[in-house]
Amino acid sequence: MSRHVDVVITVNGRRSERRIDARTLLVHYVREHERLTGTHVGCDTSNCGACTLLLDGEAVKSCTVLAVQADGHEVTTIEGVSGPYDGFSAVQEGFRQCHGLQCGYCTPGMVMAATSLLAEHPHPSDDEIRAGLEGNICRCTGYQMIVDSVRWAADHPAP
Repeated sequence: MSRHVDVVITVNGRRSERRIDARTLLVHYVREHERLTGTHVGCDTSNCGACTLLLDGEAVKSCTVLAVQADGHEVTTIEGVSGPYDGFSAVQEGFRQCHGLQCGYCTPGMVMAATSLLAEHPHPSDDEIRAGLEGNICRCTGYQMIVDSVRWAADHPAP
């Protein structure tokens, strides 16, 4: 027998009120209830980081957070990130400028982790960038282009 609970979560600046199964993971909440599919389900074990989003501005792996834990909080998904570079944030533009993506599966999680990192450390060293992205796996790029992308964003913050 499942238990249902009411939650109020602000998702990308919009108030969302839902009645959900208490066991619903945040990744499934944003994908299934909010229909925001940019947050990817990769491993369901917190190893890959494809599900990374921001919870009150902090990067979290949403496959390890229950939606009820986000009740009363603010969630930002990749769909909620934008900026002055033709609608892209500095991080997204960095990925575009430095070819920081290939297949794109890890990209939303990488962008969200990098966004959180730069909010806390606007001028990170390359080692700090690598540490900030630790836990987000890319199987295509070899990471140097991702580090270059985050470096580009750090050097070109939004005006």
